[in-house]
Amino acid sequence: MLSARSLFQEILDHDESFRLFCSIAAGGESQGGWENGRIAALVPPGEHALAPKIARHGADEDKHGRIFHALLRRRGLTPVAVPPETDYTMLLERRGIGLAHDRLRRDEPLGERDLIVYLSHSRVTEQRASEQMELLLRYFAGHPEVGRAVRMISADEDNHLAYTHEELLRFAAAGHGRLIQRTLRAYALAEIAVHRDVSLAVMAHMGRILGWSRAKSVLLAAGIHAVYAYERLAGWHRMADLRMPERRDALGGPATPAPEFA
Repeated sequence: MLSARSLFQEILDHDESFRLFCSIAAGGESQGGWENGRIAALVPPGEHALAPKIARHGADEDKHGRIFHALLRRRGLTPVAVPPETDYTMLLERRGIGLAHDRLRRDEPLGERDLIVYLSHSRVTEQRASEQMELLLRYFAGHPEVGRAVRMISADEDNHLAYTHEELLRFAAAGHGRLIQRTLRAYALAEIAVHRDVSLAVMAHMGRILGWSRAKSVLLAAGIHAVYAYERLAGWHRMADLRMPERRDALGGPATPAPEFA
């Protein structure tokens, strides 16, 4: 029977598919770490209290990248080059989502609008990350090889999502509500298209590695397109709505270390 659990288990059990999965994940997390680090360094004086939270976010992302690399090392594997069509962060930037890398490389303080763009980008992408980790947590929380990593990363992603809600609501209360809602809607609709494209590309690579039949590949592709259709119609709203999280000041302290994965 084809299910999310059996699919992930198949990828986990094969060295080459596991290698590609971890390489893609590590690349995205490391890129997120760099972006957040640069944004933290460019926070304007009026938002000084936000800088350590953004830095904590970046430190968490760097930690996740190290965790995926450590999972590879434990199996005696090395990372592979990430196929461009599977590079989620790069494809989002090409769509104009978030702050462009050339902007982050300049040593010029960001403005309030830049911070709203950053937080809206994070709000949308952290929704996706939190949901994906929740799915892995459901099936693999107790797995002897990846369970600890899944639990740790899932908790961090939930913190990141809570933080973006709280900070965007603060900016909304300061009079930026319409800008925030327009930005969130545009970013959510763009993200679901990028997620569809990346999912199709990743499944195509996995299918070649694992020798999937054409029927299985077609069925998986149909499922990805069906999810996109639902998200395009109504599901995107969950990425654009704002509500005060139960977990307040979720990034108010130092990053949680992961010495077992260092």
